[in-house]
Amino acid sequence: MPQATYSAEALTTFANQLLQAAGLSADKAGAVASILVEGDLMGHDTHGLALLGAYLAELESGSMTRDGDPEVIADAPAAVTWDGRRLPGPWLVLRAMELATERAARCGTGTVVIRQSHHIACLAAYHQRATDQGLMLMLTCSDPNTASVAPAGGLDPVFTPNPISAGIPTGGTPVVVDISTAATTNGLTNRLRQEGRKLPAQWLIDGNGRPSDDPAVLFAEPRGTILPLGGIASGHKGYGLSLWVEALTGGLAGHGRADPRRGWGATVFLQVIDPRAFAGLDAFTRQTDEVTRQCRASRPVQPGAPVRTPGERGLALARQQRDAGVTLYPAILATLAPWSAKLGVAMPAHLA
Repeated sequence: MPQATYSAEALTTFANQLLQAAGLSADKAGAVASILVEGDLMGHDTHGLALLGAYLAELESGSMTRDGDPEVIADAPAAVTWDGRRLPGPWLVLRAMELATERAARCGTGTVVIRQSHHIACLAAYHQRATDQGLMLMLTCSDPNTASVAPAGGLDPVFTPNPISAGIPTGGTPVVVDISTAATTNGLTNRLRQEGRKLPAQWLIDGNGRPSDDPAVLFAEPRGTILPLGGIASGHKGYGLSLWVEALTGGLAGHGRADPRRGWGATVFLQVIDPRAFAGLDAFTRQTDEVTRQCRASRPVQPGAPVRTPGERGLALARQQRDAGVTLYPAILATLAPWSAKLGVAMPAHLA
């Protein structure tokens, strides 16, 4: 039996109404809803509407701030620092993108770092908003309030699976890179543990340093950890990238692992680069078009499985699901049904 599908508009409206019923203003709710649904459209189903129930719980508890604006900590022509005051992460990031874009038009680049943002959802969901304007966006974040990834050679966790992402304009389909500096994510390990399933490879170590594919080792005593990107053999690479992210986020924002923990959230680094200020947009896309052409022209290892550029599959899936309907991970709406009843918001109707 085929899975039910939903229009992206109906899902966005549903999320928006739940968030407003939980106390967010229309602009904040709209920003969060659009980014969450964009994550599902692109197939990032642990970082789309799967997060909405947790966001609503954070609003209910007061751990996510409902009202107000970020506090400006520093403001130079091309570099701005905000205290996000634990306001909704997607709303903060979209506002920061607008400001960074304005500064990039004047200075060639614009950078905004945000301390004490709430969680910012799927990083890939932001990039096409920049690449459609011929801009390159670099976005990364860390969460200094928790640790689940050990440094290479260690047993004790220091990092979160810090994501790094970039949107790169071309003359056609943009390149959208969104990868974790760890071997896997907290979202996936939590889902698989709840479902009693294993990871596809040994991306974890247990509390004694033995490689494992069982998410349960992250919750057993002594606690296991997620391995850095590269795993046992090459984890020094992910370890280095994790430290780089910590410098860009906690270091530049002046708030991170040296400070007291305060619940689920994010420290964010966001930079917009305008190629027009360098060799020019046409020169930029001439180069990105050619390098992506060469990548796609590379002979495939598996016949019938041509080489794609990063993000190409997700962007194609998003276009398809906007037209034909969104197929959600089966457990997502079940977890939102209690919030629907509690807040008096009707569940979305699936497409016929």
